Amino acid sequence: IIPFIILFHIIAATIWTGGHLVLAIGFLPKALKNQDPAIIDFLNPVSTIGIPALFLQVITGFYLVHYYASDVSQWQNLDLHIGRVFMVKLSCLLVIILLAAHVRFRVIPNLDKDNLRYLAVHIIAVTIVSVVFVIAGLNFRTGYFF
Repeated sequence: IIPFIILFHIIAATIWTGGHLVLAIGFLPKALKNQDPAIIDFLNPVSTIGIPALFLQVITGFYLVHYYASDVSQWQNLDLHIGRVFMVKLSCLLVIILLAAHVRFRVIPNLDKDNLRYLAVHIIAVTIVSVVFVIAGLNFRTGYFF
């Protein structure tokens, strides 16, 4: 079952991070250039599959960390490889949740061409954090980065 859990985790990460990369690289520059927030109608296409993908990542991620380290105290132990990776991934998740809540309740309701840059900052930040998420996952399997 673990290979399938890993597969679902990777597919979900691909959907989440890929969607944000497409948004940040493909749509955001045009929206900023044209001062047109309608170009970034990301709440529908990205959220429709992106949010479930993020939830799937969270569920499979906790399943995997529990599988590899059933003692929860190991998850917080920065002397252990699994603890470092878990804390980086948990930090990424918390930052994404905070940014998503802020953009959903503060930025989107007031979105117009004058404050499009606030949305751009959020998109870029979530994209960067999502890439760090992927790097941390790769690091778990390879140990390349930390």
